[in-house]
Amino acid sequence: MSDINDPENTIIIELKDGTVAIELLAKIAPKHVARMKELARSGQYDNVAFHRVIEGFMAQTGDVQHGDMEDGFNLRMAGTGASSLPDLPAEFSKLPHDRGTIGAARSQNPDSANSQFFINFGENHFLNGQYTVYGRVISGMEHVDAIMKGEPPAAPDRMISVKVLADQKPAAKKPAAKKPAAKKPVAKKPVAKKLATKKPATKKPAAKKK
Repeated sequence: MSDINDPENTIIIELKDGTVAIELLAKIAPKHVARMKELARSGQYDNVAFHRVIEGFMAQTGDVQHGDMEDGFNLRMAGTGASSLPDLPAEFSKLPHDRGTIGAARSQNPDSANSQFFINFGENHFLNGQYTVYGRVISGMEHVDAIMKGEPPAAPDRMISVKVLADQKPAAKKPAAKKPAAKKPVAKKPVAKKLATKKPATKKPAAKKK
């Protein structure tokens, strides 16, 4: 993962193929950034489908009303829903819709963005100045490229979880396994040799000469 300077404005999305890190541009589009963090922190983005994914263009998700694949999922309606929060005013800027940038999805009304967003696969500069850019992928774009394509996809992929990096606890370090202490060789005591007791030789009586 790339170096992260601002965990409070970094979103971590878990996809089926791996982790995607998104840098939020709080100075460019503060209302959109605040909305994404609010929905992430409340868990509303978890399990939401990518309901519209066009090769070479973009992957759209974020319909928390109809797109939750674990709660009331409706693929036909996905893309028409929103959160219960009010719509957001446009925060257009001069930032281009480059590959990996995050754009706010909306209807014909410029001030209708709510919860849905898209990730650009390519340089979609024809969208510049018409859709709010409020983030960019800083690592894991290869996992975005692998999202199932379709309008809608036959078997849509989902955002397994969406978290603000600042809220994640660092993984507890496992204690290092202790190496078993090397056993010192036990010094063997020399076995005391028992002295064999010699039996006195039995003298044979000498035969007397006659």
